[in-house]
Amino acid sequence: MTHNPSLPRVGFIGLGIMGQHMAAHLLAAGHPLAVYNRSPDKAAALVAKGAVACATPAQVAQQSDVIITMVGYPSDVEEVWLGGQGIIAHAQKALLIDMTTSSPALAKRLAVACAQAGHQALDAPVSGGDVGARDAKLSIMVGGDASAFDKALPILQRMGTNIVHMGGAGAGQHTKMSNQIVIASTIMGVCEGLAYAKGAGLDAEALLRCIGGGAAGGFQLNVMGSRIAKGDFAPGFFIEHFLKDLGIALAEAEQMGLDLPGATLARKLYNDMAAKGSSRLGTQALFQLYVTGV
Repeated sequence: MTHNPSLPRVGFIGLGIMGQHMAAHLLAAGHPLAVYNRSPDKAAALVAKGAVACATPAQVAQQSDVIITMVGYPSDVEEVWLGGQGIIAHAQKALLIDMTTSSPALAKRLAVACAQAGHQALDAPVSGGDVGARDAKLSIMVGGDASAFDKALPILQRMGTNIVHMGGAGAGQHTKMSNQIVIASTIMGVCEGLAYAKGAGLDAEALLRCIGGGAAGGFQLNVMGSRIAKGDFAPGFFIEHFLKDLGIALAEAEQMGLDLPGATLARKLYNDMAAKGSSRLGTQALFQLYVTGV
């Protein structure tokens, strides 16, 4: 692909199920793209289209105006941003955007560290799963300074369609926690409804056509429910990552003095799934727990 030298140079760190699609959209838009992933083979398809593979996050930072991270856990974010080969130490007055679902407190810490080093920072977690990433239709919830948001917006628009500046540092992560709390009870409802339909001898696909256009309709029912009906439990979003998110959300809720029984039950059920070796399945695999107990 041909790079457009007038566009900002983008670095992308974390080429998992969603990250590889997100990075591909930026490359297709003409941004010079440098990439890093702990498993280098995941960068091969992007490199074949013109991206530059880097051996460390530091190498990405050294050749990028905007650096995006989409990694697994808050500990991964800390290492990539604050480590010896991290992006804060090696970037040159860059805009740093963490699109990982991570902790609001960490997002605030990173914003302070970036400001001290002369960078701008945004926390910008996403929702929409592998489908939203593939189709560039992610919802992106952003925390940080308004000036940084304005600078980032044209790049974020390459990856998503619903992009909202929610407030200062950490506000994006708090918004994502709200999102995950809603999903937690919703996916339980989808699995329970489909388990009931199975017990009643109903055709799952016909059920989805019938109720998916009514008040029960939504992404979890219409997309994840369809995967359940097909017996497709491959990850669009890993159970182990959802457990990480629920852990963050419930810890934040405890600090606020909030009791969240739906999210608490969802974490228990998904912990049961993980204990039975299913942590690398998609969140829709919870259906198996309802109908078979595994």
